Amino acid sequence: MPGLNRTRDTTLRARAEKVVPGGMWGHLHAAKLPDGYPQFFRRGEGGVLWDVDGNRYVDFMCSWGPNLLGHHHPEVEEAAERQRREGDCLNGPAEVMVELAELVVDMVGHADWTQFQKNGTDATTTCVTIARAATGRRKILVAKGAYHGAVPWCSPSLLGVTAEDRAHLAYFTFNDVESLEVAAKAAGDDLAGILVSAYRHDLGLDQELPTVEFAHAARRICDDRGAALIIDEVRAGLRLNAAGSWEGLGVRPDLSAWSKAIANGYALAAVTGANWLRGAASQVFVTGSFWAGAVAMAAAVATLKIVRRDNVPSRLAQLGQMLREGLETRSRQFGVSIRQSGPAQMPTLLFDQDPAYRKGSAFCSAMLARGVYFHPKHNMFLCAAHTEADIAEALQAAEHGFAVVAGL
Repeated sequence: MPGLNRTRDTTLRARAEKVVPGGMWGHLHAAKLPDGYPQFFRRGEGGVLWDVDGNRYVDFMCSWGPNLLGHHHPEVEEAAERQRREGDCLNGPAEVMVELAELVVDMVGHADWTQFQKNGTDATTTCVTIARAATGRRKILVAKGAYHGAVPWCSPSLLGVTAEDRAHLAYFTFNDVESLEVAAKAAGDDLAGILVSAYRHDLGLDQELPTVEFAHAARRICDDRGAALIIDEVRAGLRLNAAGSWEGLGVRPDLSAWSKAIANGYALAAVTGANWLRGAASQVFVTGSFWAGAVAMAAAVATLKIVRRDNVPSRLAQLGQMLREGLETRSRQFGVSIRQSGPAQMPTLLFDQDPAYRKGSAFCSAMLARGVYFHPKHNMFLCAAHTEADIAEALQAAEHGFAVVAGL
């Protein structure tokens, strides 16, 4: 990328290629982004981060979601450091686990209990396991194209995956009540649960909030059949509604999977559940050597208290709407047609007539060169440390981006 030093990033990529398959892994691989994006970063502060070559960016990916309050939030870091001095990985959980569980149950609308894990995949897998254990059934309904983790039963890749790994998944179309009912009917008496994302956030597509009709249909089907309604909150949790993303729809799930933002960057996940699933949750065998890590739990306690105190979802919505309106105004000024979808707190920007994301890549590269980190096809994230000045900086950079797209 002209104007941005990439010397150390290039060196690190070459070194990584020798000792890490592919040089990196998963969705964090910068080779999947337009040319010029950095792979390696040095530090973050608030809503800004710096790569290893010292280039500064206003960050609208927020560590792909975990950065909710801002990098190095002082209250979160103080809580984590205080616990770190006492201990982290011990022979069992620290006292903070009970405090965190009480706080989660108090905050989340449907939660009668909670369990903790480390990653979003841990949480979604635990939800599915509990639903099957409680019902004695096998079939799980999932939306076509939805992402629920990176293990064989749900991975978006079929490499290394057998048909048996997914033998008991059945598919419906998000927000399509009829397709959901058809899938439920096909599952018959073997329906254990419906697993659905808080909203549709498929890669590279227009995002889609759930309709009231769809949410209530999912709840009704599960009630009628004695199955578990499972909401995957891993990506959206705490950004839309601290009590649960479907609270505003008047629908509460039986199980929810949480991760990413709940400890503001510290590795933690959680499952929340209704009382009728408590017995199964206490009996299934799910565990990990680091699942009781106390530092992340202390960070989560601080994070959740701040979310409640500062009404963080509302603040993110305000900033996100400011960004959305500014992008729309400027795209029109340059005669460029864009589509913005999903919740304002988690913006998605796509360009019309752009099947190969050529326009999106050119736009985001121009933004990056001016110190603003956007993504050409993944939903982005706002954090509470973003300021009106950050939004203004992003919109100024967007003018350059739209000018580039207009010239293609």
